[in-house]
Amino acid sequence: MKRSFDFLGALLALLVLLPLGLIIGLLIKVTDFGPVLFKQERVGKGGHLFILYKFRSMSVSNEARNGLFTPGDSSRITYIGRILRKTKLDELPQIINILKGEMSFVGPRPEVKQWVDEYPERWRRVLTVLPGITDFASIKFRNEEELLNRSESPEDTYRHVILPQKLTLNEMYVANQSLIGDLKLMLKTIYVCIFK
Repeated sequence: MKRSFDFLGALLALLVLLPLGLIIGLLIKVTDFGPVLFKQERVGKGGHLFILYKFRSMSVSNEARNGLFTPGDSSRITYIGRILRKTKLDELPQIINILKGEMSFVGPRPEVKQWVDEYPERWRRVLTVLPGITDFASIKFRNEEELLNRSESPEDTYRHVILPQKLTLNEMYVANQSLIGDLKLMLKTIYVCIFK
């Protein structure tokens, strides 16, 4: 049932949001010459790797494309990228990942392998479900970038403080997931993105 909901919802969203996506793509192209989409390898259900799509919000970096991640590094965020990140519109291309069966609308946010390897046992439990565009951790850590920017050691803060809390929320989701719960979480995400 969830897969049917995801597929039909993603197909409808793709048709409705296509004009907005074209406008965003054009703005990215004319303000910061380079690819419109950011593609990065993430760890999906069962530990299988897949390519996640986003609208590019930062200047091009080979390190990021190869899965390396510097927590709190906002130095490369473009002007358009700041708007996309604040409104979460940079996540729209993940509708493609949903159509391909690699992601769901709701589920634990997929991580790069670097951070999955930090807590393999906990991730093994989390990765029994499809990753999603939104989850409880996305809402709780909506200001994650600001938290990391204020930290003296962003990487340690992410590794030892933020990531364990995200995993706890993800484990709770896996243990208690339901279609009604997913719908509530989607509505809460929309509310947070618009009004907070």
